[in-house]
Formats: sequence, structure tokens, C-alpha cells
Amino acid sequence: MSVLLEARNVVKAYGHTPVLRGIDLSIDEGQVVALVGASGSGKSTLLRCLSLLEPVSDGQVFLDGEDITDPSARTDRVRSKFGVVFQAFNLFPHLTVMQNITLAPRRVHGRSRVQAEARGRELLERIGLGGRGSDYPDRLSGGQQQRVAIVRAIAVEPRVLILDEVTSALDPTLVAGVLALVRELAGQGRTIVMATHELGFARQVADRLCVLGEGTIIEQGPPAQVLGEPRDARTRAFLGQVADSGRL
Repeated sequence: MSVLLEARNVVKAYGHTPVLRGIDLSIDEGQVVALVGASGSGKSTLLRCLSLLEPVSDGQVFLDGEDITDPSARTDRVRSKFGVVFQAFNLFPHLTVMQNITLAPRRVHGRSRVQAEARGRELLERIGLGGRGSDYPDRLSGGQQQRVAIVRAIAVEPRVLILDEVTSALDPTLVAGVLALVRELAGQGRTIVMATHELGFARQVADRLCVLGEGTIIEQGPPAQVLGEPRDARTRAFLGQVADSGRL
């Protein structure tokens, strides 16, 4: 298995406030890596730096062996290799579901309308929204909008799918459908890096769990080991807090 995405000593600061303090992370092709940790630990910032939505302050990020943080790298071309989904859906409200899904394949990747819409219909059928392509986002539930956002991200066949707390803005009754879609994508061998507070779900689908604390990876390993036999005291403290909240 080959390394697809790698961070080497990645540092990110906003002004004089450090958020990431030297992250080293290597992700193999087809691997699912879950980032967990308390609010403010740096999970979302790391995802944004990996996908070049935020410039790193120091360090390097490699995709397919290419240093994508090099100033000479074509940022737009690199970003097109990532599919990114945030907790706040970010669907274009003035576009239909189908138009949301086909916009990037047509504008960025040069696919014809016929090709893009055929792929869009196939994906919508797979997530149970086959008849909703002509609807506008405000006609969908939050869970349906989030599933469309994920489909929009995978419609461009990204090298890496980035998921940033994609269930945290959803009513608990809507979470299951979104997690089922992520589980299906993981089962297809897609490379996924996700920040999540759903530790039970991460245990099921992730190949590796990385616990972040104060901008560093304090522990990583197979989910069963990290959640069942954590080695670091800070991990144990975090898991204790999660258990008290009923989310473990």
C-alpha cells in the first residue's frame, strides 16, 4: 500500500496564536483516518491545511509524492484532487440538487453536461434521493442536504475525501443516514480523512484513529487499541470526558 497524503512537521498559526504545533501524519491510499479530540485541538485546521484551504505556516504537505505546499504548486489543480465536506452543508441555495452536484465536474474537470448528469443521477439513486435532482436545497431535510454535499464531493472522483464533523449540525435522527453513506464509501476503498465526535462510528469504519490535543497528535493507532487501551494520559482524560457526555 502506497502513501497518498503526508504531512511533515506542519505548523499553523494565526498571528501569534499557534493552532498546529508540528503535525506528522502519513495516510495510505484507501485508508480511512479519523481525527478526534476536544474542541480547539486543531482537527478542522489540520483538514484545511491538508487540502490547501489554509496555507501552512511551516512544514510540508505531500500528495502522491508532490510537495503541494511548495509556492510553485498550482493550488487550484491541487484542490481539485480533494473532495471536502463541512458540517454546514454549503450547498448553493440558488442551484438545484443536480446543478450543485454537476457544477464542479463540468466547470473544473471539463465533463460534458450529459456525462455529469448521468453520474449525478447514479449517485442520487444510491443515496435514496433519485427523484430529487430538480429540487432546491431548501426542500430537503438537513440529513438529505448533507448526503447531497457528500455526493457533490465524490462526483469529481477525488483522490482524498475530507469530512469535517459532517454530522455535528444534524438532528440526531438524521445522523444515521449520513454515517451509512460514509460507511459505504469507506467500504469502497476510498481514502478518507475525517474529523468526528462520533467515536463509536470511528471505531467501526476507521483504519486509524488520531487523537489531537493542543495542536499535536498525542496518540494514534487502530481504533480498538486507542479507545480500549489508550497509552497516553491525555487520551484517557479525553475519553473520560466523552464517556461522561454519553458519546462513546
